[in-house]
Amino acid sequence: MEKKPEPKPYQILKKRNPEYVAAVDALREAARKWGPVDEKTAHLVQLAAAAAVRSEGAVHSHVRRALEAGASPEEVRHALILCTSTIGFPNVMAALSWADDVLGG
Repeated sequence: MEKKPEPKPYQILKKRNPEYVAAVDALREAARKWGPVDEKTAHLVQLAAAAAVRSEGAVHSHVRRALEAGASPEEVRHALILCTSTIGFPNVMAALSWADDVLGG
């Protein structure tokens, strides 16, 4: 999958606060390297967390990143549906609609 440009708000934050963004990026990389979870699974876990806190931007981001890491659209949707008993049907439906913004569904 072709890597898309970073979202405009992220680009602006990065330009205004490069040290802050570098620190957040370093934390993300340290967390990813710390354990045995592969990159695709890590993004599916983070996608579920984004859905749980109802963060549309983070859902978009982690759908894109999960796809780049090799997840299929079906795996993305399944990761969200698995959250139903934890975060509730309305939250899952919202997250699925945000995922479809990226997936084109």
